Amino acid sequence: MKISYNWLKQYVNCDSPAEKVSEVLTSTGLEVEDLIPFESVKGSLKGVVVGKVLTCIAHPNSDHLHITTVDVGGEEPLHIVCGAPNVAAGQKVLVATIGTDLWIHDEHITIKKGKIRGEVSEGMICAEDELQLGESHEGIMVLPEDYEVGKPAAFYFPVENDYTIEIGLTANRSDATSHIGSARDLVAALNQREQTTKYHLIKPSVEDFKVENTSNDIEVVVEDTAACPRYSGLTISGVKVGPSPDWLKNRLAAVGIRSINNIVDISNYVLMEVGQPMHIFDADKITGKKVIVKCLPEGTPFITLDGVERKLNSRNLMICNAEEPMCIAGVFGGIKSGVTEETTNVFLESAYFNPTSIRKTAKFHGLQTDASFRYERGADPNITLYALKRAALLVKELAGGTITSEIKDVKNGDFTPARVDLKFELLNRVAGQDIDKIQAVNILKSLECEVVECDETHVVIDVPTCKVDVTRPVDVIEEILRIYGYDNIAIPSRIHTSISRANKPNADKLQQKISDMLVANGFYEIMNNSLTKSAYSEAFEAFDPDRNVKIMNPLSSDLNVMRQTLLWGGLESIAFNQNRKVADMKFFEFGNVYFFDSKAVQDAQHTLAPFSEYYHLDLFLTGNRQEELWNHQPKALDFFDLKQYVMGILHQMRVDQGKLEVKEGNLEHYEYSLELYLDGKRVATMGKIGKKALKLFDIKKEVFHATLCWNSLISNYGKAPEVHFEPLSKFPSVRRDLAMIFDKGVTFEEVKKVALAAENKILQSMSLFDVYEGDKIPQGKKQYAMSFILMSPTATLTDKAIEKAMARIQGAIEKELNGILR
Repeated sequence: MKISYNWLKQYVNCDSPAEKVSEVLTSTGLEVEDLIPFESVKGSLKGVVVGKVLTCIAHPNSDHLHITTVDVGGEEPLHIVCGAPNVAAGQKVLVATIGTDLWIHDEHITIKKGKIRGEVSEGMICAEDELQLGESHEGIMVLPEDYEVGKPAAFYFPVENDYTIEIGLTANRSDATSHIGSARDLVAALNQREQTTKYHLIKPSVEDFKVENTSNDIEVVVEDTAACPRYSGLTISGVKVGPSPDWLKNRLAAVGIRSINNIVDISNYVLMEVGQPMHIFDADKITGKKVIVKCLPEGTPFITLDGVERKLNSRNLMICNAEEPMCIAGVFGGIKSGVTEETTNVFLESAYFNPTSIRKTAKFHGLQTDASFRYERGADPNITLYALKRAALLVKELAGGTITSEIKDVKNGDFTPARVDLKFELLNRVAGQDIDKIQAVNILKSLECEVVECDETHVVIDVPTCKVDVTRPVDVIEEILRIYGYDNIAIPSRIHTSISRANKPNADKLQQKISDMLVANGFYEIMNNSLTKSAYSEAFEAFDPDRNVKIMNPLSSDLNVMRQTLLWGGLESIAFNQNRKVADMKFFEFGNVYFFDSKAVQDAQHTLAPFSEYYHLDLFLTGNRQEELWNHQPKALDFFDLKQYVMGILHQMRVDQGKLEVKEGNLEHYEYSLELYLDGKRVATMGKIGKKALKLFDIKKEVFHATLCWNSLISNYGKAPEVHFEPLSKFPSVRRDLAMIFDKGVTFEEVKKVALAAENKILQSMSLFDVYEGDKIPQGKKQYAMSFILMSPTATLTDKAIEKAMARIQGAIEKELNGILR
């Protein structure tokens, strides 16, 4: 949120510099993120002076340029080439001298001495738009005769210098969404710091407000009282729409709001002054002289101020006339009912809308306006009349007119301030030290809390309705302490703690261990949003759209469900990096995935019963193993690299790989895949991402992906036996090789299981070192070349023992898998 330093000072009787004000505001919880100098005219007209045109002749090399000599109060007149059609001798003009910085239509230029069509030019005679003093570019500015030559332009055209204070406003500080709200905190903090009561809040008076007649009465009807608990309005007739005065333009410009006209600017001014959103309608466009606050049928078309036709839903609160909608309540105006240059009668709206209703409407239409920003956080329901009167008086001051209706104030709710009883003992306990009772009460008074009762033990206050989140004693304590100053809370000399026993295995330590291992192998950790788009799950059968956990009020269609897999976020990360010329990537991500079970709804005794979440670890590989260097050729990452990393993780997680069951996967988003099961539960899936999925993310290179069920791995880790060590065998190992032909569907894992079952005493390990299909191998067959490592822990193996063992292994493979020795 932006506020103006000069504007803020209108409501506080202090002259502290902007830097100190920023520091004080930050200490109260209104963190100042930036302090930016502001000039009503960029460059402050430095280097621009009043000059007098002494001579003006036609340029010999141009049909539209003139050569002038201009007296700017120096020793010699300046020679300036000018292209304006209205330049003439004897005129008083504004001259930008050499070295002057100008911002013409936001483009920065520096005036330099140079030649134009062969003639020397030593400055620039300026038009009003070139100096940001107006919008005309029809010719140079011609000044009155009494302007003194050589005087700085800023003498006759004052420039306001200000600071824009950018505040990182938290969602709970709806009371500070205005200059007066911020000034309230500033007053309280200054009084506390200096232990005084001299600073006070200065609010503009509305005592001069009065209804002059009721000739243009407009009826107000609120049909949806839940979404609109309060609606106030009045009519002003005979206004003149035109440009705003400079002071108003400067105030709005300092907070980033563009001036439109005096009427619209007044509504924005009151918004930023008191925090109450206003809307001003052309009263003559309110058909039937009736304002109706209601919701319209689903799909009703409505064109907003930006010219976009939007389809309403049945929960969008609308401000309507007798025939059609005029405005999306609290969010955005309509194109038909706004104020134009022809407007002469206006209807001022000042309402309190339900924050939830406004937030849902704004998110549904993807709109974020200054009004919705404040309504979503909770506006003050008791400020509507003050804001309405303040705006009406400003309209009369700047646009004329007559107040021609009584204030229509439709209330449907109890807006009594929250009453809170604060025990001083609780305040001291929460603060961790004794807080002076008088200081605490004075802070509350500075924050405009009304003290109802106070004694040595407690204070009873009525909290202003602008502080919508202050309803409990602990909330009041927070208000006191942020003004008292957290820096003034002493750090205790002792720390009270207790020893706790952590569950084992420690899941956090294991996650850190695996993360370190992956990082050491060249991986980068990614963290993606748990929200994703439903279109992803709808594109692949493996992800049932009915199992999506849907967001009731999504920020956008791209974030409308919770993820069923980490895959989509990882592919988005790969696409993002590939679009920025990063080709080689190894990513990993830990995160939750979420599911909805519609069958559990009927039997659920708990609202969360249909929902479940699981913790996963996903790996992503694409590109080359190493960057291209002079001493080796790049080699692409492949499925076996992925498998190596997965098996390494399983090893670290104490998974007995002999107990793993390997199955070929059949998931649509993979081109091919393997699934690993442990005790009947799937613990990992790995494979090559299919072309359909890659096309969905516009990824051109191959991507290999694995997902591991972390919950299952943690559960197994706790059951796994402790790691133990054995001495190295004193006896040598022996290697034997076999080449056998199998059906194409037989996997090496199947062969390995059969072999280990046939010889479980001396067969230590086996590996596959070649796979061959082609010449001399029958159709539908393949050849595995395998090595077997044999070793006895008690004796050196004899040839006879080795041959017997190999015969058992070969026989078992031939019998169970129809293998044929090559």
